[in-house]
Amino acid sequence: MAIKVERFGETPDGSQVDLYTLTNENGVSASFTNLGGIWVSMMVPDKDGKLADVVLGYDTVEKYLVNSPHLGATIGRNANRIGNAAFTLNGIRYELYANDGPNNLHSAPAFYRTRIWEVELDESSLGSRVSFSLNSPDMDQGYPGNAQITVSYTLTDENSVMIHYHMVSDQDTVANFTNHSYFNLAGHGKGNIGTHQVWIDADYFTPIDSVLIPDGRILPVKGTPMDFTTMKPIGRDIGGDDEQLVLGNGYDHNWVLNHKAGELSLCAKAYEPESGRLMEVYTDLPGVQFYTANFLTGDMPGKEGAVYGFRHAYCFETQYYPDSVNKPQFPSPFLKAGEVYETTTIYKFL
Repeated sequence: MAIKVERFGETPDGSQVDLYTLTNENGVSASFTNLGGIWVSMMVPDKDGKLADVVLGYDTVEKYLVNSPHLGATIGRNANRIGNAAFTLNGIRYELYANDGPNNLHSAPAFYRTRIWEVELDESSLGSRVSFSLNSPDMDQGYPGNAQITVSYTLTDENSVMIHYHMVSDQDTVANFTNHSYFNLAGHGKGNIGTHQVWIDADYFTPIDSVLIPDGRILPVKGTPMDFTTMKPIGRDIGGDDEQLVLGNGYDHNWVLNHKAGELSLCAKAYEPESGRLMEVYTDLPGVQFYTANFLTGDMPGKEGAVYGFRHAYCFETQYYPDSVNKPQFPSPFLKAGEVYETTTIYKFL
């Protein structure tokens, strides 16, 4: 295992931004930056051993500071949408910034992805690890409590990237983190992902309303385009007239995972037939947002000048269900003062 550190650029205020590349004994590598704890690249072999970068991203700090699709970003304190950009905790109503119609999306506007995080590098028993830490003060992004946050990435010799999240707050607050990497197993610039095949271990999903907020129901996937219990091409049903697909402009929904809460389990797979690359996703969280890049516009070139357009990638965002702060019937993302939020998600490449 090895860790390479190189200068990536600097922010407008002169803060240094570095790139940390972890490489395992198989020659597989993953790169991350202290700007936002962003996952920048993932070099994995195809069936013939040819390496390609399967994570969408940018070549410069300047583009990552814009990064409206949140490519590779660490998202917190709350991932996904909060309806009407507000929630109530301990009888106090907290008003957030509405950046997605009437809703708050990904804890805007003070995104964690635009901040410089502290860095620690080490070799663990599992592999090379880079850990990013951040102090988030009381009322940062509109959330109560001074929070100490650490997100670590470990690259194992089994070609897995293990993401571990840890947070403690001095007040009751919200803790619901995810990674927003966009994957294209054919290669980051290879275009439409309709032929990629996906499996999700979920018999239920949370349907959305006209502004993409779960309506509170938990419905079976059976007999609907949301059924990924048997692996199928993403493009098979995505263009249909099902109301949920129309509302989401494709897949942009939360799946209710079958595993027991808190149990680290296989929850999803993606397979690209031409390259033979397979990715497995493991998590101990209750939900995964499967998103098919329905809002990528191609307006800002990606790495190597690649065009990232409509449905050119997909995300598996492991998390608590969207708007769970306002849905007591959903698993709770609230964290008690002094208690530890700790969760792990693994992306394994085969």
